Amino acid sequence: MGNERQVCRTVGKFCEAASRGVFEIGAGDGHLCGKLARMFPEAPVAAYDLAPRPDGLEPRVKWNRGDLFTMPAPTGGGLLVANLFLHHFEQEQLDLLGRWTECFEVVVFNEPDRARLPHLLGGLMHPWINRVTRHDMHVSITAGFSKGEIQRFLNLDPLHWQFRESSTWRGARRVVGYRT
Repeated sequence: MGNERQVCRTVGKFCEAASRGVFEIGAGDGHLCGKLARMFPEAPVAAYDLAPRPDGLEPRVKWNRGDLFTMPAPTGGGLLVANLFLHHFEQEQLDLLGRWTECFEVVVFNEPDRARLPHLLGGLMHPWINRVTRHDMHVSITAGFSKGEIQRFLNLDPLHWQFRESSTWRGARRVVGYRT
């Protein structure tokens, strides 16, 4: 869906915030946080995931392994990124995560767009993908978000945050929030 490329392009517009720290939650294989570390060689970069630190990850990326909901939030940070991560959680957990994000100046989220078109396009791919991917794709789309839901479910106060939100024909919902 082009999400990593879009995250990098978007984050590049917030260099001042990034200079105060770039944090990725749900960092998985570390590919995106590694790219962000190379984009901002002077900025502190931290990643959070249940998985162990990936081999070959940029050495200066601080890897935080464990349950995000039991870890203390950073005391200050410029930019928070989540790519295909938030849709794994229920409302109560998203509310907790919203409180966890309070110290950031900018948030960049890419999630599945919960709409008919992504399901239809996914269905057209069925002949070329395996049954697990076929199943997981539709579960993720159903668990995704529609317009306005991410900021609402995270309880990010519109008096303190301004949001830009869009969706793509390929099924991505992109949300950028910054402090007002």
